[in-house]
Amino acid sequence: MTAPLHDASAETSAPVSVADVPAKAIEGRSPGRIAWMRLKRDKVALTGGVVVILLILVAVFAPQIVSLLGHPPNEFHEDMIDPDLGTPIGSFGGVSSDFLLGVEPTNGRDVFSRILYGARISLVVAFLAAFVSVVLGSLLGALAGFLGGWVDAVISRVMDLLLAFPQLLFTIALVSVVPNSLWGFEGSGVRMGVLIVVIGFFGWPYIGRIVRGQTISLREREYVEAARSLGAGRGYILIKELLPNLIAPILVYSTLIIPTNILTEAALSFLGAGVKPPTASWGKMLSDAVPIYQDDPMYMVVPGITIFITVLAFNLFGDGLRDALDPKGS
Repeated sequence: MTAPLHDASAETSAPVSVADVPAKAIEGRSPGRIAWMRLKRDKVALTGGVVVILLILVAVFAPQIVSLLGHPPNEFHEDMIDPDLGTPIGSFGGVSSDFLLGVEPTNGRDVFSRILYGARISLVVAFLAAFVSVVLGSLLGALAGFLGGWVDAVISRVMDLLLAFPQLLFTIALVSVVPNSLWGFEGSGVRMGVLIVVIGFFGWPYIGRIVRGQTISLREREYVEAARSLGAGRGYILIKELLPNLIAPILVYSTLIIPTNILTEAALSFLGAGVKPPTASWGKMLSDAVPIYQDDPMYMVVPGITIFITVLAFNLFGDGLRDALDPKGS
């Protein structure tokens, strides 16, 4: 009688213990990574962010780009102007391979170069004014919300006063009396400094109200009460416990206040309270185009579209960043 054959498959099909299976490591995700994952899914916000980065790069490297593709921003080209009409020779405001966006009426300056240099003025004023607003608004708003009492009452009344103040009229009046040379700056440098200070100072109440409201809701949370019961001082609670939770709304509002500052700077330059000629400015270009837009509409269209694209890109990116940083978002 032969012995039964050895079944090799019995060993291979033996049940495997769960303990023998290597456990898959659970990877934690920080709030920043979660926000980035949400932002990556928002293609519209990413497009706005890419446009913003391109605008910043264009403003930073404007001299190099102009040396390759354009002409100096204050160089006259009278040969490109019709002597009888004072308008650019050629269609679409003199657009050609040498002048990518045409030339200015009357003097023939390169519009492409002046748009690039105007971006530097608009972005510098917008970013620095936003920095002033964010610093003042975050500090005073957090103090008002955390301390409460008479401190909150005083800061809140100051906010109400500044929100009711006519900013444009005050800036125009201030620019008219500011000397041409101040603190080592001259001409357009003085005007830019005035614009940054005025726009930033009158802009902080908006973010101050947001930070104040967030601070009031956060100061009663459990972790704040726990830190207070352990003997933590006001400064420690404000800086270590509350400020990290205020970063998201502050960051979001910063991206949304920048396009507002760009529009404010353009409006002030349009009204003659911006940088001094011949410094390039988008608002000043629009102002110069008003009397001649019927003869040369391209000169108004180019800076107008530039301002529109810039503001739209910042707003789209800011909206997407707000949705990404919202912990209640899906």
